[in-house]
Amino acid sequence: MNNKNKVRLFSVGVIFAMVLTDQIIKHLIDLYLRPVSVKTLIPGFLQLHYFENDGAMMGLMSGKTEIMTAASVVCMVGILAVLLSGKFRFGVDYVCLVFMAAGGFGNIIDRAFRGYVIDYIEVLFVDFYIFNFADCLVTCSAFVIIFYEIYSVYKEYKTKKEKNV
Repeated sequence: MNNKNKVRLFSVGVIFAMVLTDQIIKHLIDLYLRPVSVKTLIPGFLQLHYFENDGAMMGLMSGKTEIMTAASVVCMVGILAVLLSGKFRFGVDYVCLVFMAAGGFGNIIDRAFRGYVIDYIEVLFVDFYIFNFADCLVTCSAFVIIFYEIYSVYKEYKTKKEKNV
């Protein structure tokens, strides 16, 4: 087995493990938090708050589960195609796409089988939306990609500038 195939296999394994983790957490949240609705972890800072989200992030497209599911599936198929094509080099961007795929699939499973996504993490020190582990995977990966690309452009600019001096 060559290195590209090992990376692909490892990537699929990581996606599976993250999706499984997400689904186990959501199952436990559904089982233990739904009956009580809210559980404070750190007063004034963080709590678990059971919420059934039938839209996208931040309540966008509420009630449009079918559209959200279809759009998510298209995005995840695209990400998987890129990851498994072997044409995308392993690195920061690649790892972030693996985590994005895992988060996306975690929420697709909820939409497909429940009709909504279970959200449960509520940050109290800022006025923010309730989210879940899958959302964290997608959002954090997107931020890392953005900052990494900005850093790469800056680094390239700095290198060219130093060569011209």
